[in-house]
Amino acid sequence: MAKKKQIGRRVEGWKAKSWYKIYTPDNIGRVYLGDTVANEPEKLIGRVMVAQLSEIANDYSKQHIKMKFSITSVAGDSANTDFIGHEVTRDYIRALIKRRTSRIDANVSFVTQDGRKTRLTVTCFTLSRANDSQQHELRRLLIDETLKFGTSCDLNLLVNGIISGDISKEFFKKAKEIFPTRRVEIIKSKVELPKKV
Repeated sequence: MAKKKQIGRRVEGWKAKSWYKIYTPDNIGRVYLGDTVANEPEKLIGRVMVAQLSEIANDYSKQHIKMKFSITSVAGDSANTDFIGHEVTRDYIRALIKRRTSRIDANVSFVTQDGRKTRLTVTCFTLSRANDSQQHELRRLLIDETLKFGTSCDLNLLVNGIISGDISKEFFKKAKEIFPTRRVEIIKSKVELPKKV
């Protein structure tokens, strides 16, 4: 049976919606991420955008890092975001894993100085296979160093340290004193958005 024609004028779905430009937070340089569409600005809040760090920083060597942002506010046709985490691609991690070597992961949760709950996954890749006691020692070092650094800085400093790789370099210097280490990477981070009062 044929549908009855609608009486009266109806605004088409797409025509009723507006386009908004999405930007990274100011501490990452307020870089344009792309456009999104919504019929009301409030419906944008909470949407998650994923972008490669190479596009944000204009550095092709960082294409293996995916940055995650959540839209937190809308002003006019601009949507502002907050950093909620990053992740290193699986292909990149797979390329770092070699035979007869060890991979040591440390999952560390802490609260930054500005009160942001954060969880980092720090991974150490060794040059040769480490025994259990050496792996425990390396994991303890990664946990201790991550807690020391994470609780003594704010989120901006932490994010910039992850992006530049400075945190990984510092951890690498200390890890290689315990056991021959090839690389230390922060492969994942997750940041909780502050609760609105």
